[in-house]
Amino acid sequence: MATIKIKQIKSKIGYPIDQKRTLQSLGLHRISQVVEVEDNPSVRGMIKKVHHLVTVVE
Repeated sequence: MATIKIKQIKSKIGYPIDQKRTLQSLGLHRISQVVEVEDNPSVRGMIKKVHHLVTVVE
């Protein structure tokens, strides 16, 4: 199964609670933290929702 690495590049302070919970669901808690998650449509949707706070690392 394929995985993607996601890095949080911006603070979640000042953003709506649903975006904060999306970051938490992805396993991100700190700026510059990198997590590796399974690549599936639900994770892609979460990344799209908080695209301004995260980046996909290759």
